[in-house]
Amino acid sequence: MRARMKEKDVNQKQINAFRMVMRHGSITAAANALNVSQPAVSRLIADLERAVGFPLLLRLGGKAQPTPEAHEFFQEVERMFYGFDRLAKVAGQIKDMRRASFRVASMPMVSFEILPRAMKRLADLSPGISITHDVHTSPRIVDLLASHQIDLGIGQSYSAPAANLDVLAAFRTDCVCVMLPDNPLASRAALSPQDLKDEPLIALTYRTVTWSFMAQRFAEAGIAPKVVAETQPSYSACGLAALGLGVAIVDPISPGIFGDALRAVPFEPKIPFNFQVLKPADVPLSRAGTRFLEEFLATIEERPDYGQTIHNISA
Repeated sequence: MRARMKEKDVNQKQINAFRMVMRHGSITAAANALNVSQPAVSRLIADLERAVGFPLLLRLGGKAQPTPEAHEFFQEVERMFYGFDRLAKVAGQIKDMRRASFRVASMPMVSFEILPRAMKRLADLSPGISITHDVHTSPRIVDLLASHQIDLGIGQSYSAPAANLDVLAAFRTDCVCVMLPDNPLASRAALSPQDLKDEPLIALTYRTVTWSFMAQRFAEAGIAPKVVAETQPSYSACGLAALGLGVAIVDPISPGIFGDALRAVPFEPKIPFNFQVLKPADVPLSRAGTRFLEEFLATIEERPDYGQTIHNISA
């Protein structure tokens, strides 16, 4: 009794020879397509027939006539090669960055202008990359990174990252005071706690690092800030300032969304508003993520007002 076909009994050369005979209609044409001799093709077909346990070709009058079983077997062979071709196509798309996905989350300040510009640059260079972007608070971004729900996170931080996170880049910005353009303080070169002692202030909430810095600066000056509202994020504080509620102390990037509706003046002594680019420590950044990071860094480098680089792992 002939043994059943086993995976080790069949090799790719045999299958490819059979496929070429079926596609080109003869052993001679198959040999030409494979750039081998006709006897070599015949031997491969004969070996394949022994392995599968049934005839594939009938030799009639010097011609090879496929059997009905050969036609049925050929359908499965074509499906198999289609799968290989599909895999090769997908591999090529991944290699050429025409098939990739990437997940990033950022704090609000970065989401208004910096990150959209970086995403646009990436889309222009690699249109096949699909990006998912969410906006969260910085503590939430850290949680998402730790649980591997995102590939990259951009958030505010002033302490060393957790051991399960890597800092890829860090940037320094300093807070500004924003107000209506007709406010008498809007023409000043800088504003101190003394300048703001009688001004209604809009502050970021007491849970933020910025609140702690602001409270410290006013305490050092011996002045109690006249806080009329606390809110988060900076965009909300800017919105209140644009309605004339008071002077807001916020990051330097968010006010730009309001255009001429607000005037920004530096705060002295400086209140830092730093942000970092983070990733999970135990997972390498994907090729899509690496390219996004490159465009993100290039975006900030082109605009000094976006932040001063204080750490860059690629440097």
